[in-house]
Amino acid sequence: MKTFALNAEPRTDLGKKASKALRKENKIPVVLNGGKLVELEDGKYTGTLQPGEKVVPIGRDGKAIITTDLTVNKADVRKLVYSPEVFVVDLTYNGATHKAVLKDLQFHPVNDAILHMDFLEVSEDKPVVVEVPVHVTGHAVGVKSGGKLFLALKKVKVRGIYNKLPEDITIDVSDLQIGQSIKVAELKFDDYELASPKELVIVGVRATRASRDTAATEGEEEAAE
Repeated sequence: MKTFALNAEPRTDLGKKASKALRKENKIPVVLNGGKLVELEDGKYTGTLQPGEKVVPIGRDGKAIITTDLTVNKADVRKLVYSPEVFVVDLTYNGATHKAVLKDLQFHPVNDAILHMDFLEVSEDKPVVVEVPVHVTGHAVGVKSGGKLFLALKKVKVRGIYNKLPEDITIDVSDLQIGQSIKVAELKFDDYELASPKELVIVGVRATRASRDTAATEGEEEAAE
């Protein structure tokens, strides 16, 4: 995947009022999840936290993860958000750069302004799941026979190490006949796997009135012979 550089600032003033004030300054509240795993002693973290970091307990075994509250400039994320491409983000704050992927976005229900962004920190030893676009190639046999190609899934989920994930999934539809389709379960890859439900149809060729009329005519001709 391609890389997107993004600078951020730690955010220590939290809450709805503070977030609203940030948005008026054309900044967006951000949370970076998936930080390092830490141990708690009597329910407390005794280590040192960087600005914006907080400890989030997980389960009941005395473990927690460190997440980071940040802000980014609205103008800086436009090409990241409004793009069909999928990026690994070099997120820089507190003097260090962290590899991350964009996991979630919240938009205003009326004006579609970005209200909040969630990133997930990634590493070379922890698989992640991201959505990538589907591209088709080839001219389906079924389309030549009068059928119509349809793309049921414009994106699919893939699971793997971030630096081995593809920018897109390309599917050759050349051999598809009318009535045939390609499902998630039929696609296999060496460095990653599809994480979307296996029974979902990605692409196929459906019959049209013209193709049905052609088939009926051919059937009548064969019967006459």
